[in-house]
Parts: sequence; C-alpha cells; structure tokens
Amino acid sequence: MRQIILLLFLIFLLQPDIIYSQGIKNIWLTGYESQYGDPNFGESTINFLSGSATVSSNSLDMDFRQTHANIADTIGNILFYTNGYYIADANGDTMLNGSGINPSTFTTNNPRGLTIPQGAIIIPFPGHASEYLLFHSTIDDSLGVVVPNYLYYSIVDITLNFGLGEVIQKNQVAIFDELDIGKISGIKHANGRDWWITCFQANSDSIYTLLVTPNGIGQANIQQIGDHRIRNTGQVSVSNDGSRLAYYFFLEGLEIFEFDRCTGLFTNPILISTPFTSGYGVSFSPSGNKVYVSDEDSLFQYDLTSSNVAGSQTLVAVYDSFLSSGPIPLPTMFNLLALAPDGKIYMTTGNGTQHYHIIDQPDSLGLACNVIQHGLQLPHYYFNTLPNHPNYHLGPLVGSVCDTIYNGLPPPEERLTLKLYPNPNNGTFQITYTPVPESLQLKVFNILGNEVHTQLLPQWSQLQNIKLSNINSGIYFAKLSSTKSSTSIKFMIE
Repeated sequence: MRQIILLLFLIFLLQPDIIYSQGIKNIWLTGYESQYGDPNFGESTINFLSGSATVSSNSLDMDFRQTHANIADTIGNILFYTNGYYIADANGDTMLNGSGINPSTFTTNNPRGLTIPQGAIIIPFPGHASEYLLFHSTIDDSLGVVVPNYLYYSIVDITLNFGLGEVIQKNQVAIFDELDIGKISGIKHANGRDWWITCFQANSDSIYTLLVTPNGIGQANIQQIGDHRIRNTGQVSVSNDGSRLAYYFFLEGLEIFEFDRCTGLFTNPILISTPFTSGYGVSFSPSGNKVYVSDEDSLFQYDLTSSNVAGSQTLVAVYDSFLSSGPIPLPTMFNLLALAPDGKIYMTTGNGTQHYHIIDQPDSLGLACNVIQHGLQLPHYYFNTLPNHPNYHLGPLVGSVCDTIYNGLPPPEERLTLKLYPNPNNGTFQITYTPVPESLQLKVFNILGNEVHTQLLPQWSQLQNIKLSNINSGIYFAKLSSTKSSTSIKFMIE
C-alpha cells in the first residue's frame, strides 16, 4: 500500500502549478430595463459557468438591442458591458466617463441601445494588466444616409474608481472610412498575446485589420479579397482556432476565408451563393468544420471537410410555427447565431420574443446536429441580442514563424490547471479549471487508488460544482484529463 500511496503522490504532486488568468465570456446579458411596469420586461442573464446554460432574471438600467459586448473576470463576475450607447460598470451604473460613446445623431436617437449586430467588442489590452480595449462603431447619418464612417476605440482601466473602472480614453479613431455595419471581430495573434481586430469596408471587396500589441493599436491594413460586399446588417463568425472567418448576408451569400494569425492576412476565399430570401446569421461549430447560416424560417449546415462545400448544403431545421408567449404572441424565427461556452450554438428568435433556438450537437453532420427550436426560454422579452465575444482562451500557434514570445511551455489550452474549494470539505466542493475545446474527464480517487467518482465536463467550461455521494472522510485526489494533458490535486473530506 505504501508503494501505491507513493506512486499517487508522485503522479499528483509533480504537476506544474500554472495560473490561468485570461478573461472569460460566460455571461450573456439581454433584455430591457425593468422600468416599464410590465413583468415581461426586464433583463435576462444566461450564465455558462457551470458548463450549461442557466437563466436568471435581473434588474438593470441598461436596455440591450443588437449591439452588446461584455467581459467578466476569471470567476465569472461581470466587469463592464455596453449597448453601444454607454458603458456600465459591475454595479450597473454608468462607468466613470462611460457616457457619450459613438457620437452621432443615430446614437443620440437610440438611447436604449444600438441596433447594430457585432457593433462592439472588448479585448484585454496586451501588456496592460488592468486595462481593456473596447472597439465600437455607430452609424453616421448626418446626411440621412446609413454610413458608418468610424471604427472607434475606448480604453477602460478596471482598477480605477475603487475597482469599478474608468474610461481613460474615449472615442479614439482607429479607422476613418466608409465601413460596413457592425461585424467587428477579434482574433488572437499567433504569439498568443496580441490581437487582430477586423472589420469590413463598405461597398467594396476590402477587409480592414488592426494589430493590437502592448505598444498600442497599429496602423490599419486593408486587403482586397473575395466578393464585392454591399453595406448590410449581416453577421461574421470566427472559428475557435482563429484560422477561418465566415461572412454572411442572404443577398450576397456566404463567404469563408482562411486567416493567417501571424500576418493578419486572409486567403483562399470560398464564395457560396445562397438562394435564400432573408436571414443574416452565421456561426462556426466548435471544431470549425461546420458552418450554419439562417434563412428567416430555415437553418442550413455546410460541411467544410467536404470536397464540395457548396454541395454539402443541408437543411437542418424549418420553423415549426411556435409562438413566443406574451400579450402579442410572436413567431420564433431564425436570426443571429453565436457559439456559446457550452459548445452549443444559440440562435435568436426575433424582437419581442422570449426564446433562443439551440443547435445541440453542432459538430455532427446533417440532422444529427439536433436543432432544438425555442429550447431556451427567457423570463423576459429581448431584442434579438447576442454578445460579441472573441475566443479569449486561444493560445500561441506553436511551431508558427511568429510564436516569438512563446515561453517554451505548451499553450494554455494544452496545459490544464485545476483548483478546488473549499479544502477540506464534506464531499461537496467547486472546481475551476482551464477551458479547452474538448470534453474533459474528472476522476476522484481515494488514498488506496480506488476510483470513487467520474464524470465528463463540457468543452470550454471552466467551473463545476461537484457532490460526492456516500463518501467517507479521508484524503482524496481529483484528476482532470484531456487528450493532451492532465493535472491533479489532493483534498480532504472531513
């Protein structure tokens, strides 16, 4: 028995103690402020910290339309958020110097939030531990023409104002040009530290990229590639590994680009004509091998592993005539899409509804993807809102020509970390761990090496509440494993 105990200690105690501290995107906020006197109005919070969607009702002063970005700390506490009209702090109050973003007549006329999908995105400022960059845009309509002329950025220092944050720079111009509506995306550089910010020039075949480093925001680069794109309210999606970007609007079809995280250049465009009559939502599956696009009453899947991507088009769902509850029941149509931290894709159902559709197994081919219509119910109405979150957890592209700041350790998504609280405990405890793009296996062993508990943890999750049944007091070991790595921790049950 002494040999077993010694072996267990060698296995479990020699694991590296690496702190994982990147920002997380596990909180989705949607809905209206709670001042309308109608219980159907209010703010809904969707929390993915446990690995699945948990919905709650909250009271906030901010209304959300289609522009929404937020960021939380590593344990799921919201730091700040925006609806394109102003920036709110963790208490829901206007952040210090957080009013007056996106100056324009359009913004002034929309004090309850902008109706621009992907009109804002938040990233940590590389090399500035307490600072965040908010990229945002509006519509400059002084001549009555829908023309976004600016991509702005603002900087938040979250340590100021007693930890509630302050906007220390606001409405700084990153790009001055006629731009497409919204569609701002963020992709981690291949060095795992810096960021690429992308948006589209209006009425052209050009894409803008900005490189964000500890030195600041670089000069905008513009690249001509792909189809001529008109100004519209479509959507873009970036694959989890940052190697692809998809652009979709039904009048123009679906475009899929490969993206070089070292150079910031797009290559190998695939243009797929879509014979749809409406719809503007697009999302990659977790693996990046499937792409979903929405028509107003239909949902289609494309298989990127096929030799004929256009020919792989598969109808995976048709609107089932369901009406969302309320004084005026409304149809739950197919609109914007987003890949959530639980590995599922959620699709908005239209303004004034109270549901999201769910693609339950988005990496599965065809109907096996299992579209659950109106599968997530909210306590309140919402306005077709989805947060615009990049993949904060993407690490260095090991072996690439530009992983120069890489420190020789495996990237974060390959180096599991595990923390357990409280310790000691009574068999009920919480674990936090590195989010990775695959399901993880948790096993608990007693001091003799006998397995007493096992369970699978969802991909991209990073927190679980564990309850061990019929367990004796003593010393135990929890081991967390992926296909590439494992880590363990000792704990005591009293």
